[in-house]
Amino acid sequence: MLVTQMEYHKPVLLTETVKGLNIQPNGVYVDVTFGGGGHAKEILKRLGAEGKLIAFDQDKDALENAIDDTRFLLINENFRNLKRFLRFYGHKEVDGILGDFGVSSHQFDSPERGFSTRFEADLDMRMNRDSALSAYEVINVYAESDLRKILFRYGELKAAAGMARVIVEVRAQNPITSSDQLKKTLGRFLPKHKENKILAQIYQAIRIEVNQELEALKEFLLQTQEVLKPGGRLSLISYHSLEDRLVKRFMRSGLFEGEPEKDVFGRVEVPFKLIGKFVIPSEEEIEANNRARSAKLRVAEKL
Repeated sequence: MLVTQMEYHKPVLLTETVKGLNIQPNGVYVDVTFGGGGHAKEILKRLGAEGKLIAFDQDKDALENAIDDTRFLLINENFRNLKRFLRFYGHKEVDGILGDFGVSSHQFDSPERGFSTRFEADLDMRMNRDSALSAYEVINVYAESDLRKILFRYGELKAAAGMARVIVEVRAQNPITSSDQLKKTLGRFLPKHKENKILAQIYQAIRIEVNQELEALKEFLLQTQEVLKPGGRLSLISYHSLEDRLVKRFMRSGLFEGEPEKDVFGRVEVPFKLIGKFVIPSEEEIEANNRARSAKLRVAEKL
């Protein structure tokens, strides 16, 4: 079904994120999370005739939103393949990279995709529907110890051990194939006053594992050091602490953990300069788009 950009995904922090790129009219820019094309259209408005925008999205549904503009190219790939595909299309370096991570409104609102706790659906949660790994395999095939790690690490769930044990016990009788079955399986861990919050954490943990989101984010961030020109900008929106922590540490030091080494003079060489403080949506934006409530924008410039 063809959907309009506004139905597909309402861009978060639109003006602030694009402004963070400090767009030069004849520059080359990359939107690694194209979705409905909201950020992309705003970038194109600011580009001149010689400017170029290259977009990535691994979800085939996003291809329906491709923009008819000679300055625009949409690549149906995961942004973890950023460097390889930029070079394939003749771009060794670019002037700016925008990323709006997480799940699009379209994906959340498509019941059959299995991303939302609101719908009864098969266990799926694949951003790339050609991927072999789905939520079904995670729930029904993973060892109890791996389930425990995923639920604790990616969902930050204190009851991760108990949840993993119950999942393994239930699936030994019959596979857990749907969201309703998963909710019933974990019902004892879902008190009414916290049910939605805990379910969201469970879904987040499974989704991150299915899509290898943190690994992909790390691979992408490391490649930005190579493909950004000096003075080029990173403008990135994160939605949960696991993502934001990686982005924050990388922009600050070029590392994901630990501190950069000092030279003999006590100086530290870092790849980026932070531009301002992080930005969060206004109360008005959150009221208009509730999914913006946890967004956090960080901008950095390549040194």
